Amino acid sequence: MFGVDSSELLIVAVLALIFIGPKDLPRVMLQVGRWVGKVRGYARHFTSGIENAMREAELEEMDRKWREQNQRILDTHPADGLYPDPVPSGVEGAVMTPLPAPGEPVSVPHPMVEPALPFEAPAAPDPDPRPAADRELP
Repeated sequence: MFGVDSSELLIVAVLALIFIGPKDLPRVMLQVGRWVGKVRGYARHFTSGIENAMREAELEEMDRKWREQNQRILDTHPADGLYPDPVPSGVEGAVMTPLPAPGEPVSVPHPMVEPALPFEAPAAPDPDPRPAADRELP
């Protein structure tokens, strides 16, 4: 512990007992303990501050890399509003169609999708849970 040997620690304890005295030694040791606790608290606070600064620098670096990557992707694939339509197999090339204006309805016809049937509400459930054969006829 900081290069202090057990014999050196024993000598310091004996000298403290001689110079401070057995009556005041508990009060002095309590005060020394408080000082050591404060120093440890300051060291812990300093260490956590350094770690937070390193973490923030790391996050800034990751954010910078993300922005560079995002810019590279946007430069490679510009958002001009034209996107290729799905191309059936056997057809060469893709047809470019403009995107609809904001608020304009979008309809995407697909050859495999049949038009939706009109909605029919289901019949109301029978309130009598018994089978029809068990019911009494009026």
